[in-house]
Amino acid sequence: MKDIEIQGQVVKKGERKLLRLKVGVLTTHEPVTMRVWVIRGKKDGPTLMVSGCLHGDEINGAEVIRRLVNSPTLRRGLKGTLIAVPIVNVPAYSNRSRYLPDRRDLNRLFPGSPKGSLGGRLAHVLTTELLPHCDAVVDLHTGAINRPNLPQIRVTAEDEPALELATAFGSPVTLLSPVRGGTFRSACNEAKVPVILYESGEALRLDTASIRFGKRGVLTVMRHIGMLPKRAAAAKKRAANAVVCEKSYWERAQIGGLFTPLIALGKAVKEGDVLGFVADPLGDYEEEIKASYGGILIGRTNEGQADEGDALFHIAQVKYPNRAEQKIVRSGEGLPDIAAKDDDHPVHYDPYTDVM
Repeated sequence: MKDIEIQGQVVKKGERKLLRLKVGVLTTHEPVTMRVWVIRGKKDGPTLMVSGCLHGDEINGAEVIRRLVNSPTLRRGLKGTLIAVPIVNVPAYSNRSRYLPDRRDLNRLFPGSPKGSLGGRLAHVLTTELLPHCDAVVDLHTGAINRPNLPQIRVTAEDEPALELATAFGSPVTLLSPVRGGTFRSACNEAKVPVILYESGEALRLDTASIRFGKRGVLTVMRHIGMLPKRAAAAKKRAANAVVCEKSYWERAQIGGLFTPLIALGKAVKEGDVLGFVADPLGDYEEEIKASYGGILIGRTNEGQADEGDALFHIAQVKYPNRAEQKIVRSGEGLPDIAAKDDDHPVHYDPYTDVM
């Protein structure tokens, strides 16, 4: 296993280093650096990159990686290399914003350019300095502000190696999703590096389910590709509980008003079920929001106001919603099974079960 060199910084076999990668300079003349953990085992093996905060307000990813790099599991027989980037979009993270200072979406700027905008340079560093070292990628995301997502994996249907990673990750739902141009997923596909995108929780909020599913999923992927000792029985159980959906849709508000949801994430939805209602704040009318197709609720808005056309409920379509819901319940039963030493500072808010 050769030494890894990134922007002139060398990490040898068995070493663990936090690198600072140069990106650019802000208007305050402060340098922008991307900090990257490179953790190498003493034995040869594959290289996995885990990235968080591609959108600056999606902070669950940073917390998953913080716990991952401090996990005692990595000190027990790690083979190969873990490249962990807790905060990709440093300027947006500092501003508690999804977007870059120029209001652009970093996840539309890949593969980037060394002479482009700040976002283009961030994308370029990720694509040219880190991605060439990788055999697989797990990209961590959340829903938008006030739009929590059920823990789920997004993956390309035709990408067999990535589908295997998705199965290994063991998220309650896997959604087959096409790749958009300019995204980090598209850059990984261009480089022929299998990638899965983990979506869970909401922006600017930490939650138990997202963090625990995220950390456990990454460790399971590492076991699957041979970086850690395997636990076959646990992996088979999670694979049996996986719900795979080929498409999804949003139910939208048909009128504007005050919005009340009546269904929690992960619940089965049948065609015609009432999901919530929008009411005139002046008291004249109230309109039910009904499901157009059956499936599982994988995302929704928590905002109490809705304009006509606003997206309210994200439903992944499945043939047998009730069976899918039971699988999701069984997958959720694994949440408490994390040792205290690996689950420091538990986060009590949990949109997965709609409780505080």
